[in-house]
Amino acid sequence: MKGLLNIVITAALKAGEEILKVYESADFEVEYKKDDSPLTQADKNAHEAIMSFLKKTGIPVLSEEGREIPYAERKNWKQLWIVDPLDGTKEFIKRNGEFTVNIALVEAGIPVLGVVYVPITQDLYFAERDKGSFKVNCKKKNGVDALVKAAVQLPLTVEKERFTVVASRSHLSPETEEYIKNLNKEVALISSGSSIKICLVAEGSADVYPRFAPTMEWDTAAGHAIALYAGKNIYQTDEINPVVYNKEDLLNPWFVVK
Repeated sequence: MKGLLNIVITAALKAGEEILKVYESADFEVEYKKDDSPLTQADKNAHEAIMSFLKKTGIPVLSEEGREIPYAERKNWKQLWIVDPLDGTKEFIKRNGEFTVNIALVEAGIPVLGVVYVPITQDLYFAERDKGSFKVNCKKKNGVDALVKAAVQLPLTVEKERFTVVASRSHLSPETEEYIKNLNKEVALISSGSSIKICLVAEGSADVYPRFAPTMEWDTAAGHAIALYAGKNIYQTDEINPVVYNKEDLLNPWFVVK
């Protein structure tokens, strides 16, 4: 799978470049989709950049832009890419830097490869089945091979004084607040946007990420790979059964990452 990993890392870094071109411009327009979620030129440019690489693999792609592909067609795919070219558009618009590029390879409903890239910090997370999950900062690194070689395996050794919960900056629901209350622990709460939250659990900076609010498959698939191959998982609210992908309904169930 090494060849695919290199392609995906390259695609994510290129998408990040395209996103930052818009982010750093004086102003950018914001459109709103039918569900009132925002869309920017950065989303579109990043999607085009990623597709220019993934089309070379011959593996079909599922993304928000391709959400209308009938399940009758998708259910026969043995492999598929699940892509969110700009996860955290609301954070992008707020210019708080908490947005990511998400690309995952899924087989039989399970992510087997994933890349999450944070353009502002240049932190890159990647994972492969049977290899593990890794993190590297892309500053002063030239070439994908150098990045992969310099990466450290997750989870990291992180000293925390209290049980740490990470939650959504833009979507903290009453149910999530109730979950945190029912932990019956003194907790430290971290607020963040996008799939960064999943990666914080994967690396050990947070202990749990409860999400009792709507997400789509492309919001979580790449982060799920990072968590899974770091010895964590994304569970449904029973905290037993994991979230799966390429479902007929692309809406995720509520979940807990731990």
